[in-house]
Amino acid sequence: MKENRLIKLLTAGAVSAIALTTAFAQTSSTTTTTTNPAVTTTASTSTIDGTGTITTYTPGSDYLTFRTEASAEPVRYYYSPKETVLVDSEGATVDWKYLRADMPVRYTYVKEGDRMIVRKITLQKPLSYYEKTTTTTTTTRP
Repeated sequence: MKENRLIKLLTAGAVSAIALTTAFAQTSSTTTTTTNPAVTTTASTSTIDGTGTITTYTPGSDYLTFRTEASAEPVRYYYSPKETVLVDSEGATVDWKYLRADMPVRYTYVKEGDRMIVRKITLQKPLSYYEKTTTTTTTTRP
């Protein structure tokens, strides 16, 4: 009887974990069809949300890498400072000069071919958390 109860609890826990994982990976799709008398093309775009930690960021480059919660290996995502929005946890726009490695973030990206293009990066903590204050003490001798 106790084994049956334990199996039910473990099963309920596994189902809850799967449901929670699915809730964090939200997806929306847009399909655009262009019709030309000679050619018809269809392009499909899906936006995907994720969370992770920035592992590599070099200002002026066209990519950054995230270590996601699902993968131990960093994954490369491409971005454009003109098209990618960077905001803090309160929704205020943040300048790219404040972005650095080891910041936990939420991000939204679009998969275009074999490239993942980041559209929005949200810092998990307020910008004031990352700003360092430096205190300088000067001692003078008589």
